[in-house]
Amino acid sequence: MEQRAAAADMVVINATVPGRALPNGSSDAANVAVSGGRIHAIGGQDVLGMIGPRTRIIDADGGALLPGINDAHLHFIASSMVRFGYVRVGSDAAARWEDVCRIIEQARPEADGWVRAHGWDELVLGPGGPELILDCKPGTPVVVFDQTGHQLLANRVALEIAGITVSTPAPTGGVIERDADGSPTGRLIDAAMELMTRALPALPVPVMRDAALRFQQVLHAQGITSLTEPGLGPGAGGLLDGSCTTAALDLLGNLALSGELTLRINTLLLFAGTGGISAGLVRDGLASGLHRAYTERGIDSSQLRIAGVKVFADGTPRSGTAWMTEPYGHACTHGSMVIAGNTDAERSAELDEIVRLIHSEGLQAGIHATGDAATEAAMNAVIRAQAIQPGDNRHYVIHGSFPSNQSLTGLAEHGIGYSTNPMIRSGGGSLLEGILGPERFRRHQPLRSAARQGVRFNIASDSPVTTTDWRRTILAAVTRSTVDHPEPVDDGEGLGLVQALAAMTSQPAWQDHAEQFKGTLRPGLTADLCILDAPWPADSEPDALLERHVAWTISGGQIVHEPSMAPAAGLTL
Repeated sequence: MEQRAAAADMVVINATVPGRALPNGSSDAANVAVSGGRIHAIGGQDVLGMIGPRTRIIDADGGALLPGINDAHLHFIASSMVRFGYVRVGSDAAARWEDVCRIIEQARPEADGWVRAHGWDELVLGPGGPELILDCKPGTPVVVFDQTGHQLLANRVALEIAGITVSTPAPTGGVIERDADGSPTGRLIDAAMELMTRALPALPVPVMRDAALRFQQVLHAQGITSLTEPGLGPGAGGLLDGSCTTAALDLLGNLALSGELTLRINTLLLFAGTGGISAGLVRDGLASGLHRAYTERGIDSSQLRIAGVKVFADGTPRSGTAWMTEPYGHACTHGSMVIAGNTDAERSAELDEIVRLIHSEGLQAGIHATGDAATEAAMNAVIRAQAIQPGDNRHYVIHGSFPSNQSLTGLAEHGIGYSTNPMIRSGGGSLLEGILGPERFRRHQPLRSAARQGVRFNIASDSPVTTTDWRRTILAAVTRSTVDHPEPVDDGEGLGLVQALAAMTSQPAWQDHAEQFKGTLRPGLTADLCILDAPWPADSEPDALLERHVAWTISGGQIVHEPSMAPAAGLTL
């Protein structure tokens, strides 16, 4: 007598799987059995035999079944606060600087007396922001963070509280913008942002906790089950909104221990902000043992893990702080690294030592490099560290720009990852092209070339810089279209739809050292699943992806989003 298979906890029926044929070659819909939080089986009619009286059945009704989406560069805490804690002055709310100032004037200060706002983008609004914000809402301290997280504007009251005056020196890796007489305009760039964020009252932990839990549900409604939080720790005062502190690190640990954290989060530590990092700071940070904080608390590393250290090698093209081999921008400069040192050679040597220290500790270095010269320096620093002490740390370049596609060979040969953000390129459009120049913009984010060379790359949002709507990230990677050129651009660097999906599922799993645990639909792997309300679109109709919505999200075999919970506006933030 044939023994009946043990009943599964959950079976997804009538699903379609992009790019996958069933084991028997059938064209029937796929069925997936889940037991003990893992995928037990995937197949056709055979899987239906695992349905028992207590099995939860989810009918996908022909919808696409995907691995849980893994956003490999998403500032979770900062995005939570931007979404649920600050006054919003992005392009969706303000089309002119006058609109930004009007919104701030009408805003009610928080309990600590400050107004915190987020989202301005000079590429959209044009010049004139510092002049308006400086005298906006007199009597109330105001700080307004930009969309990129590399600049802020402050009014006179805030500057006075922070003690930023004509005689305040700019820190290493930072810029205090000044008028002709030397007076600060209120614009602080990169490391100089910390001069202001240090003066801000600390965010109350209950406020951060509430925002984090609310934002977690937003992400689950988008099918996201995993992310990399790229920077929490003692050096976060100069990053984004200054919320990414050790208190935020502790908060995530508490949520994991209480069982409230249903996202899988890999975290990079920050020992310095967007400028001024040195080998000494990294050495002291590692000596503190902060990277062992979660393991010492007994936290499941598959849920929450400190993976490594974030290093800012340079800034951004739009703020003129990206380090390029050729001049760029209106100032026609090369930019420079934002690492401690007086010359490019000194700063490159310092980066080498920083990466060596991280590597020797068995941790991963995530190196922010937006200029091609900075990218080359980052790659070479990793190669030198690996030559001294071989190891599979999976260091990676964040954002990345290349002097030629031949540079990708070095990444592939030495197992160095590449994580980039198609929506930044798409949203920048002609304005970013004007800064970089047509040829440099054309080959910006060379994804198809990276795939051909065998580079382990992924695509991510960089939220709150762009939306967490992964469909738009994938579409930007496939079509190479921009905000002012919405039609597909055949520049030779676009991906196929399934290839782009892998860049938000299986490829980030590799970056997380977790490809044997998550990222693909395979028996034995965790049941992190995303089910759409329609089949995956054909490569010939990439725009149809925006017509697909998430119906179900499952994390570790537990339903964290279902149709009855769907927000009215679908996936769009």
